[in-house]
Amino acid sequence: MYRDHIVKPRATESLPFMAMVAVAVFLLACVYGVGEGGLARLMGPIVLDLEAPMLRNIVVSGTLTLTLTLNLFILGRFPLKAQVVTVWCELLLLFLLFFDTFDLSYSFILSKVGFMITQGVFTTVYVSALSIAIAFVLALLGATARLSANGFAVAIASFYTSFFRGVPLLIQIYLIYLGIPQLGYVVGAVPAGVLALSLCYGAYMTEIFRAGISSIPRGQWEACRAIGLTPFQAMTRVILPQSMRLIIPPTGNQFISMLKDSSLVSVIGVWELMFLARTQGRAEFRHLEMLITAAVLYWVLSILLETVQARLEKRFDRAHR
Repeated sequence: MYRDHIVKPRATESLPFMAMVAVAVFLLACVYGVGEGGLARLMGPIVLDLEAPMLRNIVVSGTLTLTLTLNLFILGRFPLKAQVVTVWCELLLLFLLFFDTFDLSYSFILSKVGFMITQGVFTTVYVSALSIAIAFVLALLGATARLSANGFAVAIASFYTSFFRGVPLLIQIYLIYLGIPQLGYVVGAVPAGVLALSLCYGAYMTEIFRAGISSIPRGQWEACRAIGLTPFQAMTRVILPQSMRLIIPPTGNQFISMLKDSSLVSVIGVWELMFLARTQGRAEFRHLEMLITAAVLYWVLSILLETVQARLEKRFDRAHR
């Protein structure tokens, strides 16, 4: 009866298992010739001076195998947070080594990264923040309409969500930027991009808000009416604060997704991050340098947004607990 309480040994504590992992990693590294890329350059001139490519490949593959095996054997004994931080750093190093194999011009990246941050990142964040704010309002209105008993409101809201979720965002951008002037209203590239992003993500967030509001028991609406609150007061003071615990996580994901999809507005000439990455790399045929720089900047922005989202989730979840 004490069988369930027996602590089973970890796979990383089994020497046969570790030996099989080491052999598999070594053979794969040798087959794919990892000794010819950035790993060899990282290990320094001692490895690079080896004239025989086969010997160099074996040395680098053996070093890689030893490192990964020690990771599995040693990191398993660290606290969870230390494991996560260590593996993050190692994966980041592998990414840098992967980029190093492209023979990038780092001086060119350094000469352009400042302009991409001050101009491209600012425009990207500005367009995304304005779009998510408008989308938030559209989603709240759309969710309220979908949950109402008014057939006219339900029809409009359902048509809105169906169309803007069913049509690709790139087509929506072109339709707004090229179609609205046909009605006699000339719109700039930035307003057209913001409008397209707002309408598209407002449709997705409508369903998120509807699910969050629907999770609140119907009795709370009745209690609000019993104490004399108007529907608007009931929504803003009672229903919405409680539903935010369920709304924040998917909304944060939508914001991160919008941040990356804002690159699509570059097709209509908005000077955001992707537009600058293409134009700045075109002059000297350094497209890869600029694309990698843009990718890193997008990633950094996403990490910052993930941190803000985690704090918001913790705050609303604390009230629930």
